[in-house]
This record gives sequence, C-alpha cells and structure tokens, in this order.
Amino acid sequence: MDELRAIPETHPLHRLFRGLTESAFMNELGIGDPALVQYVAELLATFVPSQSLWRLRATDGRPLAEVAAMVAAAEAADDAERRRECHRHVGDFTLFWTGVYPEALARLRRSDRADALIDYQEQGKRSYYVASRLSAGRGESSVFRRLSDQFELCAFGLSCVRREWERFESEGPQARGPVY
Repeated sequence: MDELRAIPETHPLHRLFRGLTESAFMNELGIGDPALVQYVAELLATFVPSQSLWRLRATDGRPLAEVAAMVAAAEAADDAERRRECHRHVGDFTLFWTGVYPEALARLRRSDRADALIDYQEQGKRSYYVASRLSAGRGESSVFRRLSDQFELCAFGLSCVRREWERFESEGPQARGPVY
C-alpha cells in the first residue's frame, strides 16, 4: 500500500489511525495480525484526502464513482497489474464504506445508480480474492486473501475504530492521552 499512502507514517494522523486500529482489532476482535492491522490503518490514512477514494479513472479521465464501473474497468484491463490494482481498490473502497460509513451505503447504492444491486460486502470479498490471486508471489497476496476471508470482521473492526475516534474527538486529547 506504500504507493498509495497519502500521508507519511510519521504524521500524527497516521499514527492515530494505527493506534486506534491496533487497539480495536486486538481488544475488540482479538486479532493480532500485524500485517492485516497495518494494511487497514494505512487504508484509513490513504483515504484522508477524499480524491484517493475516486482515484480510478475511466478512459476519458473521469473518476469512477461506482463499484460497478470500477469492476468493469478491472475486467477490461489489458494487463494483470492494472486489473490487480482495480480489484484492490474495489476491495478497499467497499471495506472503507462498509466499515467506516455504513450509513452512506444507501446513498451510494440508490436505485438510480448502477450500484443499486451490488452487495458491497460480497463484491469487496470477491475483489480482494481476485487481487490476492493476481498478487501471487508478492507479500501482499496473503493480506488480500485474509481481507477476503475476514471482510465482515474487518468492516466491524473499522466501525470500532470510528467509534473510538469519535469518542476521542468528543473527549479531547487531554482526557485520554496519546493513542499512538
């Protein structure tokens, strides 16, 4: 995920996401998988600038805003690397919205959009699985496979992270001390 990192690892916001993610995944879910937790924390940091959510582009340069269009771009890709990156993004995009902002799913999947019939969890699982297969021989392949296998659990973990950062916001930093 390094090439997508929007803010450096040393940035306080990145450290906050890493600390909240580690805490939520270990304390709430009992997941002590450093590579998986790091990937999810980096996903949050990557999507801080919202343009990262819409980084996949159509051939005319327009951002792809619907999962259906992102999947179509993946399937139409001429090379395996582009296909892998598209599926990875679909997995990231669906995990982010499903876990962090599930209340936005109704708007993203409203009836006048192509995504109306897409189950974000199922598509996210499928896309991470395809990305894992296209990443064979790379270290990230196993992380993508675990994200596919544990998509719902990771989405729940992200909802715990959001709950914690909202609590952190409401209490202020003095009430809790540093998270990282």
